[in-house]
Amino acid sequence: MTFSSRPPQSVELQVERRPGTPALLQVDPDDPLQWAFETRRALRSAVVDHGAVLVRGLGLYDPILAGDVVRMLADDLMAEREAFAPRVPYTDRVYSTTRWPRGIPMCPHHELSYRDWFPASMMFVCLSPPVLGGATVLVDSSTVLTALPASLVKRCEREGWMLVRTYNGDVGPSWSDAFGIGDRHGVEDYCRAHSIEFEWRRGGQLRTRQRRPAVVRHPITGVRCWFNEIAYYSEWVFGPETAHELRDLLGPDGLPATTCFGDGTPIGWDLVSHIMQAYSANAVREPWQSGDLLVVDNIRTAHGRDPYTGPREVLAAMADQCTLAE
Repeated sequence: MTFSSRPPQSVELQVERRPGTPALLQVDPDDPLQWAFETRRALRSAVVDHGAVLVRGLGLYDPILAGDVVRMLADDLMAEREAFAPRVPYTDRVYSTTRWPRGIPMCPHHELSYRDWFPASMMFVCLSPPVLGGATVLVDSSTVLTALPASLVKRCEREGWMLVRTYNGDVGPSWSDAFGIGDRHGVEDYCRAHSIEFEWRRGGQLRTRQRRPAVVRHPITGVRCWFNEIAYYSEWVFGPETAHELRDLLGPDGLPATTCFGDGTPIGWDLVSHIMQAYSANAVREPWQSGDLLVVDNIRTAHGRDPYTGPREVLAAMADQCTLAE
């Protein structure tokens, strides 16, 4: 199929807002790909306005069509790099969602906020919804910022946050799988190029530290946003009992991931629990329907996942890579 090279005329979208749910756009196009071409600019603008838009009625039941629509809407798609859990590739740079125990809520987070380059947008397509639960949870990061203790926000704004990873070969990916690089020199070059501190440890283990901003201004709206994965990658995310078990098993220096303030001071359960409570209190959700498309502003809006039962097949694409230096 070919499309006109002329920019599509301005399209007005009828976005619905209801308490407790994300902005909803109901459509019924004859051709989802043509619709994406004609609506691209208006939809991206609506996502900036609302933080996320759920598009219902596109009929994206096939991963090939879903990938084509996502690529039409995005400026570019990012390949997986520095991953914590493997994703299954469906089409070029369109993946399965992150593996996470289905019976446990996934903590809201901003995708790849620990990297110097990250997606400005996330796009999700539901091929098959679960029998029960499994909604993608969305949280406005500017609202979270006002809900957190002022002392925590001030310190994070001043110091940033730090992700510490240990590639131990037992829990989590190997360093070669995470970086997609098979030799040490290549990993070292990558780390230097992306502001990641590294050290090689006994037995070929790799330990890395990367310090990133925790509070940022949205590049389009200028709104201050709580933008990090402090809770998501903390050993405390599953609660104190699990955190203590992990520490007893691996030792504090052997955890596959932990989070700190920018100066390296560990962030404990007391603060992680505050962050998780702020997410929970301000979350919105809408149960998935087959064929749905969800477009998320990754800077303004954190995303997580409710527990679920039954099979769940949702695709994810990381779109429009950007850096805070831009």
